[in-house]
Amino acid sequence: MSIQSIKGVKDILPSDVYAWQFLESTARKLFEDYGFSEIRVPIFEYTELFARSIGTSTDIVEKEMYTFVDRDGKKITLRPEGTASVVRAFIEHKMYADNQLTKLYYMGPMFRHERPQKGRYRQFYQIGVEALGIDHPHIDIEVLAMLHSLFARLGISDMSLQINSLGDSTCRGKYRDALKTYLKDKLPTLCTDCRRRYDANPLRVLDCKVDADKFNDSPIMLDYLCDPCKRHFETVEAGLKGIGIPFLVNPRLVRGLDYYTRTTFELIMGNLGAQNTVAAGGRYDGLVQEIGGPATPGIGFALGMERAISLMDTAVFAAPKPLLFMAALGNEALALAMPTINALRISGLRVDMDYAGASLKSQMKKADKAGASFTLIIGEQEILKGKAILRNMRTKEQEEIQLHAIEKELRARFSSPP
Repeated sequence: MSIQSIKGVKDILPSDVYAWQFLESTARKLFEDYGFSEIRVPIFEYTELFARSIGTSTDIVEKEMYTFVDRDGKKITLRPEGTASVVRAFIEHKMYADNQLTKLYYMGPMFRHERPQKGRYRQFYQIGVEALGIDHPHIDIEVLAMLHSLFARLGISDMSLQINSLGDSTCRGKYRDALKTYLKDKLPTLCTDCRRRYDANPLRVLDCKVDADKFNDSPIMLDYLCDPCKRHFETVEAGLKGIGIPFLVNPRLVRGLDYYTRTTFELIMGNLGAQNTVAAGGRYDGLVQEIGGPATPGIGFALGMERAISLMDTAVFAAPKPLLFMAALGNEALALAMPTINALRISGLRVDMDYAGASLKSQMKKADKAGASFTLIIGEQEILKGKAILRNMRTKEQEEIQLHAIEKELRARFSSPP
């Protein structure tokens, strides 16, 4: 029996990869236009990093992380998200010492042991950004504007941006007390996870996938915001309106990670069913200090690449076609063609050929199937005459090219390839 891929993972095949490359290159260009720089962090870290940053009472840490003990006896976890690793690198390399504001982006695989379903995999890919160093609400607006622009450039519309504020350590305590009072009478009817989280972190109860419909009349954080948090959120709202980005305030929006403070948001696509969140993020002003660095505010987001690609018009992303197909008939012709093919490829031209020594008819079919613009034919007769035949595959017109100057002739003709 042949070995199959592991449940919950997916091969990205050549026919699909061009859409992925477009998404990656579009994101890179946009992020760098906004002054963000790429960072690449390891795919595994010490488990403590994620437990301290994401929160021990979250589904990710409790149920979904891929954790193992390595040969040194250390607990290691495959990264379930990117922010914690980026913040760890920010602290370890003292990136805060050089700039008041550090703007980073990343892309790559993440790992969570979730139930596989459409749009959700156990190895999945994310693109994310982090802006560390300034707590001004205009940074929040910039990050949200960049996210909005990215989906516009990808040709994805009909998205709904939902925002909320989760307050900070000053005002969240009063909300926590009000929420515990509200939940107390409901405890006997709630799931085991909710009852356990009631004391550890009651906000996590609102994010329950089992009992979420029981909390429609729960207290909301917006009613408990302190004045600084309230002004911050009002500035974000006004800024989004000022640059024409539509949004909806969702007072019951609670992200599934413990480190979020103040502004939090999700980008929703209504036709994806239960997995309708395409991108999400928020502010995490206490995370750097929690992990062991200096008090440093931050904000960021991550988007699921699989879900984004499912919303793109992938029909336009076809494999690049060769400019030239080399039809060499016989060993002498093949020996003559190889240096020319190599030189043309080095000069940046896309050239393909058949190495099996098939007939001219068979090779012309292959050239046509490959979508080549031109085919260069070299056989015994062409070698005797000292001239190859260049055929335009679209017009069917043919012309002769001197073999002794073939490389120079082709470079001159294809100096601006279609």
